[in-house]
Amino acid sequence: MNPRPAATRYARVLLEVALQESDPAVVEKDLNAVVRLLTTNAELLGAVTNPAVAVAAKRSVMDTLLNRLGTCSPVRKLVLMLADRDRLSVVTEIGDAYRDRLMAHRGIVRAEITTAEPLADGHALQLREKLARATGLDVTLTTAVDPAIIGGMVARVGSTVYDGSLATQLVKMRARLGERR
Repeated sequence: MNPRPAATRYARVLLEVALQESDPAVVEKDLNAVVRLLTTNAELLGAVTNPAVAVAAKRSVMDTLLNRLGTCSPVRKLVLMLADRDRLSVVTEIGDAYRDRLMAHRGIVRAEITTAEPLADGHALQLREKLARATGLDVTLTTAVDPAIIGGMVARVGSTVYDGSLATQLVKMRARLGERR
C-alpha cells in the first residue's frame, strides 16, 4: 500500500492544528527530530514497525522517547496516535508532506535546475529570480548536473517539469521523423 496519501492527510491535519494551537516551525522541528530518530536507528524503526510487537509496547517506547525529546503537543499527539494505530511506518512520509505543506503555506516553492554542466556564477540566482517572478512565489533553488541531458536544462518547479534539454528535443525530433516515413 502506498503510504503517501495517508501521510498527506496526516500532514494536512497536523498543519491545521499547528496553525491553530502551536507554532508551525516548532512542529516542523519536532517532527524532523522524530523522523531523524527513527531513520537513524534501524533497531528502533524495526521494533516500532514490526507487526509482531504489541501496540502498547510501541506506544510506551514512543511516549518515553517523545518525553526525552521534549516534543511539542501536536507532534506528540500525532506520534502516539500513529503508535496506537500501528502506523508509525508513515512518519517519514508525514515529515516530507508536512514540510511541503508548510512551504506552500508560506508561499515558497522548491525548484531544481538540472544542466549538463555546472551553472556559471550568478546564473542560478538569475534563474531563481525569474522563477519567482513567473510563479509569484518565493523559490528555493537547488542545482544538479547531469551530462546525459547534453545541453539546455530541466527545471522542476514544485510538481511541474519544464524539459528544455537537448536530449529530450532529439528524442522528439527522432519521433517526428519516424512518423513521416
